Amino acid sequence: MKAQTPTPFPKNQLVPEQVAFDRRELAVILGLYGRMVSAGEWRDYGMSFLKDVAVFAIFRRTAETPIYVIEKRPKLRGRQGMYAVIAMDGQILKRGADLKTVLRVLERKLIRAVK
Repeated sequence: MKAQTPTPFPKNQLVPEQVAFDRRELAVILGLYGRMVSAGEWRDYGMSFLKDVAVFAIFRRTAETPIYVIEKRPKLRGRQGMYAVIAMDGQILKRGADLKTVLRVLERKLIRAVK
C-alpha cells in the first residue's frame, strides 16, 4: 500500500468585505421611512450592499427610479463623512458623519403647516 500525501485545501480566498448598515443605522432609517410612508410620501424601498458602498433607495412608486438614496461609504469617514443623502437628479443634499443629522434633510419634508 502506497501512502499518499494529503490533498491540500485551497488557500483561503478572501471574500471581499461587504459594506452594510448595522442594526442601529437601519433602525434610524426605517423609523424615518415608516413616518414618511404613513404620511403618504413614500411607498417602497430597496437595499444594496456592495464592496465599497451600502445603499438604501427610496421610491415614490415601485416602477420608478429612486427619489432619494441614502449611502454609506466608510472610506469617506475621515474626509466628508460616510453618510450621504442623494436626490433623484444626483445632487448630494447632505453629507456627514452622523446618520441622524444627515437624515434631517428628509425629515423637513415631513413637516407641513397645519391649517
